[in-house]
Amino acid sequence: MTRPIRLGRVAFINTFPVEWALTRHLPEGEAIEVTGVPTMLNRMLRAGELDVANCSSIEYAAAPERYVLLPSMCIGSDGAVDSVQLVTDTPLDRVRTIAATSQSATSATLCRALLPKAALVAEDAPADARLLIGDAALRSALDDPTRHHDLGQLWREHTGLPMVFAVWAARADIAPERLAAVDHALRAAVVEASENARQVAVEAAARFGFPAGFLARYFDRLRYRFGERERAGLERFYQMAAAIGAVETAPPLRFADAALPVS
Repeated sequence: MTRPIRLGRVAFINTFPVEWALTRHLPEGEAIEVTGVPTMLNRMLRAGELDVANCSSIEYAAAPERYVLLPSMCIGSDGAVDSVQLVTDTPLDRVRTIAATSQSATSATLCRALLPKAALVAEDAPADARLLIGDAALRSALDDPTRHHDLGQLWREHTGLPMVFAVWAARADIAPERLAAVDHALRAAVVEASENARQVAVEAAARFGFPAGFLARYFDRLRYRFGERERAGLERFYQMAAAIGAVETAPPLRFADAALPVS
């Protein structure tokens, strides 16, 4: 008997629309879901403890020979994303230290690329700015009067392209037909969630304690479709990551099923 796919999903609000409908689109017994913060899922995927994971986009570039990408899905934004914030009252051109959350991999690299004069320090160290991601960034944007700089917006201003913060990467030895089934289920789950956007926002608000309207706007800003512009944005990010030494080279995007069209 074929064992279930071990599927990792980031336990942030940004994957709630996927979670909301995924079980209705995955065949029963096809997958066992594991949730955690991005850096945890990165480690588990690299160690072979997961087969597919919603991982930091920089993780794929760190070891592209290990992975293939699911072709339909990412988590990104074409402008402001709300859940990746640099918090500081210091002008950005004067920021020299950034206390970066240990949960982040892609966003930490993005800070280095966009603010090359700034050094990253431990999250509890004194610093000119703090990097927050996920639910903590959303909460801070609501509660903290300190100025918040949205990294999705800063990236858009710098490149003119969407920013892809996370991808669904898979171990390269997983059977293509199994990965195609997971890719289809994830895509169908997002479609169903978008068709029921109001209900999804209300249920997310009840679980996470944010206003439903705030989360509706947040979900509307997220980009799950891994289209041509998102792929171009990811390739640009990898080029910049390589230029600052965060990865050895900017890898080509290798997909689980190269024949599947962008949709």
